[in-house]
Amino acid sequence: MNEYNPNSIPETNLEESNFFTVKNLVLKFVLYWHWFLASLLVCLIGSYVLLRFQCPVYSVNGSVIIKEDKSKGSSNAAAKQNISALADMGMLSMTNNFDNEVEILKSRTLIQKVITDLGLYININKKQDFKYSQPLYKNSPVNVWMDPAGAEALKGGVTINMECNTNGTLDLEIIHFVNKEKIAETHHIKKLPATIVAKAGIITFTRNENIPIKEHLHLEASISNPVSIAAQYKSLLTVNAVSKTTTIAQLNVQNTHKDRGVDFLNTLIKLYNQDANDEKNEVAQKTADFIDERIAIINEELGHTENRLESFKKNAGLTDLSSDAQLALTESSKYEQERIQNATQISLVEFLQGYVNNPANENEVIPSNVGLDDKNLTSIVDQYNEKLLEKKRLMRSSNEANPALQLASDQVSLLRKGVITTIESVLNGLKITQKSIYGQTNKFKNRISNAPTQEKEFVSISRQQEIKAQLYIMLLQKREENAITLAATANSGRFVETPQAATAPISPKTPVFFLVALVLGLCIPYVFLFLKELLNYKISNRNDIKQLTTVPLIGELPIADVSKGSIVVHENRNNIMEETFRKLRTNILFMLGEKDKTIMFTSTQPSEGKSFIAGNFAVSLALLGKKTIIVGMDIRKPGLNKVFDISKHSFGVTNYLSNPKDVSLDELIFNSEISPNLDILTGGSTPPNPTELVARPVLDDLFNELKKRYEYIIIDTAPMAMVTDTAIISRVADMCVYVCRADVTPKTGFMYVNLLQQEKHFKHLGVVLNSVDISKRENTHGYGYGYGYGYGYGYGYGYGYGYGYGYDSQKNQPTDLMSSIRKYILSILRIRKNN
Repeated sequence: MNEYNPNSIPETNLEESNFFTVKNLVLKFVLYWHWFLASLLVCLIGSYVLLRFQCPVYSVNGSVIIKEDKSKGSSNAAAKQNISALADMGMLSMTNNFDNEVEILKSRTLIQKVITDLGLYININKKQDFKYSQPLYKNSPVNVWMDPAGAEALKGGVTINMECNTNGTLDLEIIHFVNKEKIAETHHIKKLPATIVAKAGIITFTRNENIPIKEHLHLEASISNPVSIAAQYKSLLTVNAVSKTTTIAQLNVQNTHKDRGVDFLNTLIKLYNQDANDEKNEVAQKTADFIDERIAIINEELGHTENRLESFKKNAGLTDLSSDAQLALTESSKYEQERIQNATQISLVEFLQGYVNNPANENEVIPSNVGLDDKNLTSIVDQYNEKLLEKKRLMRSSNEANPALQLASDQVSLLRKGVITTIESVLNGLKITQKSIYGQTNKFKNRISNAPTQEKEFVSISRQQEIKAQLYIMLLQKREENAITLAATANSGRFVETPQAATAPISPKTPVFFLVALVLGLCIPYVFLFLKELLNYKISNRNDIKQLTTVPLIGELPIADVSKGSIVVHENRNNIMEETFRKLRTNILFMLGEKDKTIMFTSTQPSEGKSFIAGNFAVSLALLGKKTIIVGMDIRKPGLNKVFDISKHSFGVTNYLSNPKDVSLDELIFNSEISPNLDILTGGSTPPNPTELVARPVLDDLFNELKKRYEYIIIDTAPMAMVTDTAIISRVADMCVYVCRADVTPKTGFMYVNLLQQEKHFKHLGVVLNSVDISKRENTHGYGYGYGYGYGYGYGYGYGYGYGYGYDSQKNQPTDLMSSIRKYILSILRIRKNN
């Protein structure tokens, strides 16, 4: 016989175990309904308690339209061509303005301004009994304040427990953490307002007279770092486009107080518009400062010129010039006008060049609307200002590692170089024109050289006065235009739908909580039962046997009460043990052939009850009137003496096997006191060579002799999976009853029965499950026995298990119910005939 290796179990056509079948789940629910009820109650009560301490969260929604900046798209054709050329070279990116504005709305910098403006880094809650803390916003009887700079210096935050008394006094407990060390201090305020210089900082307490204190209140205030609060609000704020074809953004924020959420969105848009307007007015403000500075200078120069002209007219008179001189003067005046205009442009360009080249103005916008005639210069200055403002905006909402910011910096640097180059080009052109004008002017001056000196001086003074006056008037006009630009700035964002809070909270969702509790209440017992079965490595019930082997289960025996002896089968009794052994007897007789007499009982390991079952089964056959002998072949550790409560015999089957010629078999066999039909042949003394002893042919002679004397021979053997004695003895057996014990036999060891089935060591092979605890719910379903009308009985055990066992010797599988019933009737008729 091959030795058994638990790591090389032969393949069998076992039905796969499926814990989660509908039938099994329903059965578990019925059997353990108390567990499910308790689990449901615990989960539902837990959900109720959890909901009591969950503060409702409301959703606040609003929509805002983002206006496009038309000034950015109003450049002339040359400017558009320059931008397009730079974009083609990869130096500029055509960014969607709406997407930029959406990111600005969600930026931490802007949200932190809102937090600071509304004081949202300070929260006050009202403590409630067995309920969540109620958030108070603008309706707290006591207001708490700490400067934003002081709050930003906090690392662990500050918690203030306030006991508000009806007499207006206030008891405080201020708690904050420094290097993970808790620091607590108490204060008593007799009258509000009051300022407390705590270790965490200066905290001010004021009374809200609109909210009376009618009862003792327990308030809790928390002061946090505005940066961390801004990060929290940023995670709760969503800004999404309504559609791809509009510039309307949908705003949503979640908050535990409706009014606080509404104020947050309103302030967010207000500060967004304020920042946008400040950015738009930066260029106009720089231009206004430049114009005011130039007006002051021109006004002073114009005053000096007018005073000089007045003095000249008093001290010298003027004479009329000849017609030739008049014509020369006319032409000279014409070129003088051009020279004046040219000088004005040169002055403006030189000032602009000095402004640009000044390192202090490197990151400042360049004045654009100052009266320059060169459109290209004006256009490129506008482009530079636009990109510089965009760079500043990105610097406020991101860090230096942002690729977009680096690209914007490169673009501004490139455009600044273009501005410098254009200024130099324009200035050179103006100087060339100036030389031409001076040439024409000198030519006409020679023609009027004969004019009186006084007239020449008068004309010179008048010309200077006229130049200053024209420049002064032009600057005044530009100042008014720039003032109109400052006054006409419109908001970039406007609410389409004002913020409004939902009436019902979005969290916690009570139906979802109770639904989850219901599911958990049902699943937890199932998971526990599943883990219990999964981690159980021992056989527990008939289902485990069905999953491990296809060998038929021919009997299930409950735990026996052996306090009065190991023989639990008695004549004329219908107790549970008598009934189960009668059933086992009937099933074994089904399987045996007409000439089969020898039945061997074995197991996987000791203490599984094979001797107990073999002895009581032999008694059951004897009580049926069958001449029966039970032979103790467990010669290493005999167990029949204990079962039948007999003294240990020093003589037995081992003596006969050792010396059959000198030992009489009749002297070794003795009758039991239970029934005259039952004889016992004990094992005898333990031999030094048990394996060699049972391998002798005398064993075959012994059982041939016993078959002549008895109708049935019951063999009690050693555990088959542990010693080879039983495998050698199996040659004289017609049937093997493989005993396993509930909650004792390991599943891996039990699967040795598959090897016996595969190698076909026996004509008939069956399994008996011993010591089933019927107090367990999974083992009591369908169990019971009884009798009526004074005769007979009906019996069923396990999951619908009854008398329906048969055996097909060809397929080695249990037969169907009708075949089992038919064999049962035939067996009864055969027994009656033999009797």
